[in-house]
Amino acid sequence: MANINARDELGSVIPYPLGPPPEEIQKEQGFTRIIRMGDNENPYGSSPKAREAAEKALESCSFYPDGTYSHLFSELGRYHGLPEDNFIVGNGSDEIIRLLTRAYIGKGDEAVMADCTFPRYKTNVLIEGGQPVEVPLLHGVHDLKGMLGKISTKTKMVFVCNPNNPTGTIVKKDYLREFCEQVPEHVMIVLDEAYFEYVEQGAMTDAKVVLGQYKNAVILRTFSKIHGLAGLRIGYGMMAPEIVGELKKVRDVFNVNRIGAAAAAASLTDKSFLEMSAARNRIERDFVSRNLSKMGYIVLPSEANFVFVKINEPARQAEAALARKGIFVKGISAPGFPNALRVALGTREENERFLEAIREFTVEGVI
Repeated sequence: MANINARDELGSVIPYPLGPPPEEIQKEQGFTRIIRMGDNENPYGSSPKAREAAEKALESCSFYPDGTYSHLFSELGRYHGLPEDNFIVGNGSDEIIRLLTRAYIGKGDEAVMADCTFPRYKTNVLIEGGQPVEVPLLHGVHDLKGMLGKISTKTKMVFVCNPNNPTGTIVKKDYLREFCEQVPEHVMIVLDEAYFEYVEQGAMTDAKVVLGQYKNAVILRTFSKIHGLAGLRIGYGMMAPEIVGELKKVRDVFNVNRIGAAAAAASLTDKSFLEMSAARNRIERDFVSRNLSKMGYIVLPSEANFVFVKINEPARQAEAALARKGIFVKGISAPGFPNALRVALGTREENERFLEAIREFTVEGVI
């Protein structure tokens, strides 16, 4: 064993849990087909325009990407109606979270967040020597009043995942606006909107409006969800140019690959694919939520492409039981929710198979 000590801050960091890939289990168990409902992917694939652009970019994969990502920034600016210097791209929006904490969190600095939310906020704050300040959800939703009460002179950042992962709940725009108005200007407001496109129209504030009113706001989006480009790992952030400038100091030069950048830019131009994905998701979200409720389960009101279901049995046991039937969901054990499932919505056929499996477990007393 190497006698080399890692930084003290890493002592409290737990690596992101990754089990065996579904494809490996499929091979071991001899499943003819598996149903992926654990990672909030788009079951309808990705835009044909994005795939075509990716294939074309492969012809130049021996060259480094354009580190300025000028074409992608141009499309992002057109899509959002914002200047190109308001954007930064990353290897998934996860990387932008890391860049934010790397640039703005130092030893002893505090960052306020929910206690049941995307875990990479806490992890990255800890890595930089910062102190996560966690606030319990209120009925499954961010308690913004409680979060305001935790802001101190040590606070450098506050995270709001909206819709929240893993609960799928949202903070309505009027409530969020009141919150942003009360957050001190020296505190960065990080609004993680990875599932923004799935929210019912009119329930969220437009990015252009938010950035125009709050110079300390940062908005994160991704191409992994509704755009269906999770495998290419690309996300982006919108923020004041001054914040972009600081993040450029700590990012890698070619942090997004050529293929991902090309596919993302093309996907932004395919409005029909995005609208189709959102519309089908709304139908399936209602279908799955309604049927689970009829079975007696408590389902939180979701505005994402997944539903959060409270169960009675241990979450990991339920996850494993479904996996044995070739259905892969995410078992959740978190503060306030000791046993729950996060179930990504699939096609109607996939959702029906999931519901059938849950009904069988209910009868058998497994869940």
